Amino acid sequence: MAQATDRTETTTPSGNRWLLVAAALLLQFSIGAVYAWSVFSKALKEAPAFALTPVEASLPFTVTIGMIFIGSYLGGRIQDRRGPRPVALVGGVIYAVGVILASFAQNGDQLWLIILGYGVISGFGLGFAYIVPIAMLLKWFPDKRGLITGLAVGGFGFGAVLTSPVAHWLIAKNPDRPTSAFLPLGIAYLVMSLIGASFFRNPPAGYTVPGYEPAASGTGSNGGTDYTQGEALRTPQWYLLTAILTLNVTAGIALISQAAASAADIAGYTAAGAAAVVGVLAIFNGGGRIVWAAASDFTGRMPAFALMLGLQGVCLLILPHASNSVLFFILAAIVYLCYGGGFGTMPATAGDYFGVKYAGAIYGLMLVGWSIGGVIGPIIISALIGGDKNYTVGYTTIGIIALASMVLTFITKVPAARREATEVHR
Repeated sequence: MAQATDRTETTTPSGNRWLLVAAALLLQFSIGAVYAWSVFSKALKEAPAFALTPVEASLPFTVTIGMIFIGSYLGGRIQDRRGPRPVALVGGVIYAVGVILASFAQNGDQLWLIILGYGVISGFGLGFAYIVPIAMLLKWFPDKRGLITGLAVGGFGFGAVLTSPVAHWLIAKNPDRPTSAFLPLGIAYLVMSLIGASFFRNPPAGYTVPGYEPAASGTGSNGGTDYTQGEALRTPQWYLLTAILTLNVTAGIALISQAAASAADIAGYTAAGAAAVVGVLAIFNGGGRIVWAAASDFTGRMPAFALMLGLQGVCLLILPHASNSVLFFILAAIVYLCYGGGFGTMPATAGDYFGVKYAGAIYGLMLVGWSIGGVIGPIIISALIGGDKNYTVGYTTIGIIALASMVLTFITKVPAARREATEVHR
């Protein structure tokens, strides 16, 4: 019944589909603020009442990334049945409530409250809402899959750019209790996500884009082109795509997790300069989601991923030797672009390979690669760099992994049932 209601209410003409893009960006800006955690991490280590160790200060963010997959898997499945609006509304509320809950932590003894609120609850809500605009916009823009999913996840990447200075200003007002900043931020996230999600809806039955001729669609493996989640999981392509996403995340987030320290130790940036560089690099993370996704509409998805992995590999091999500050920034910016590009390009890739009817569930499950890569990347690089700051061993190893991962892009082919659909929209 809920699904039928969502679809019968859908009266948005195709000319106004860009309004849904704006609504999606509003939601993504709010949940993408999670990448501004480094601002809180620094403050929680310096505030006397908290005085967290580096490991303790990283725990809330690590838990958040780990919870994203659980939320995205459930949110994607429910969206395919109930429509995008209720899932996005619930996800936005859960995310905001978690952030607000973290604001009640008074000292380091209540780190568990920050982990529960910002990590477990907000991470789940983030994942629950994250998949919704991506799957929804794939249905509204079958003619611009790469560009539109790049815009959708680009908003997520830019969330930290917008939030970081605001969070820094709020923390500065009460530096002894940096968690107090979570309260106004959580309220702002709640308002933004509710406004954005209230516009969400699927296109009406029979929706078409003038001038675009889609391939015939069906209901799964019985002669159609739209795979169900179960059918997608029975193909090798699902596992290959998930592996590509995991490895792209692993390579990029290895640098992201060490960016400030690397900028200071390798290129000689001051502490303030390194912090500024990290903030500017976040723009490339967001921009890469749009640039690479749009480019993949012309180059093809696998060539785009081959370039992303190859560029990251080469840049990471050179990075530990980049004592020049400008060269270091350029290399890091390229890595950030490619890291973000993976998130921008993979939703469209999944749509090419499996269709968009069940995109929420299929891509939502693929985001396990985000959680896996987001955990193992920082662990590997920190272990290799070690206390003696051996950046050459660390980044060389990650660079070789990225280059070796290119092999997967050459053996991953569109399923035969979807090949015609992919050729048509390109």
